[in-house]
Amino acid sequence: MSENTSALSKEEGLFAICLLAAFSDGGASDGERAELKRIGESLLPPELHPAALYQKVLLRQIDIPAAAAALDSPEWKQLAYEMAICVCEADHATGDAEKNFLRDLAAALGLAAPAAAALVTEADAVAAAEPGAIEPFLLPSIPPPIPLAAAAPGAAVQAEVDSLVLRYSILNGALELLPETLATMAILPLQMKLVHSVGTLHGVSLDRKHIGEFLTAAGIGATLQVVEGFARKLVGGFAGTLGKKFLGKSAGGLAKGCVDQLTSSAFSFASTYAIGQLAHRYYANGRTWGGTDAEGTFATLKDNAQQLHARYLPQIQQQAGTLDVKSVLAMVRGK
Repeated sequence: MSENTSALSKEEGLFAICLLAAFSDGGASDGERAELKRIGESLLPPELHPAALYQKVLLRQIDIPAAAAALDSPEWKQLAYEMAICVCEADHATGDAEKNFLRDLAAALGLAAPAAAALVTEADAVAAAEPGAIEPFLLPSIPPPIPLAAAAPGAAVQAEVDSLVLRYSILNGALELLPETLATMAILPLQMKLVHSVGTLHGVSLDRKHIGEFLTAAGIGATLQVVEGFARKLVGGFAGTLGKKFLGKSAGGLAKGCVDQLTSSAFSFASTYAIGQLAHRYYANGRTWGGTDAEGTFATLKDNAQQLHARYLPQIQQQAGTLDVKSVLAMVRGK
């Protein structure tokens, strides 16, 4: 590491660890690197120097010890490690390079090796879960959809898709309201299960490879989704989330943390909704885009879904009150 690198703030240390995790397997393409840079520059406040931070990580002027040294409490260190796991697990179970990175990070953070390794093992099981449908009764209930005209072609399928997409979106929005960082791990597998279920409604049998091809064609990067989600949390500050998780509801900064969590909830709700509706269009069209700008359509659907989040927020909050992270992760694994 460069001796000229000044000490990092806690927030800079957290985002640097996110970036180090994203680069840890050496597989980031030029496009993904550019998108990671854009995420930082568009979301993080200027005082965090996102462009300079990204550049230093890319040039290896910030390494694991430097980023870990910015975190001065057990709570921040545990948060950083859980964030790194979520980033490393985003697109698949961890490979050797990512396992080595997480092992070195745990050591630099002073975390107990057995407990740190156990978290990675659990995360691997979630990431490797088959993308089959989950039992409908495990999804949140919603009011009946507005009746569609009986004569409209495909009205029944559209209504069923709308209901399914909304229920998964509410569930993922609720997961972001939980204080446990590892709840984020369940969001991407649940999105894959949603795509699988939408495909099934159109008579298409899908496996993990086919779903991955759909997400790639639509320009939906799993790692980028996770990093962007954490960057949005950094905008609001993690203090409230940490206070709720470790110190109780009387902790200072909780109001700010609630705003932070609502922003993250809206992001996951909207991303899930857009993925489900885009999958519906793709599989209804015979697994072709038919000239559709997939990435542009996804962005539009996600923007529109941001407005829906406020409408369904009471149900999202109610759902969050019933969720247990361990149970959700077990559900994703099919246990």
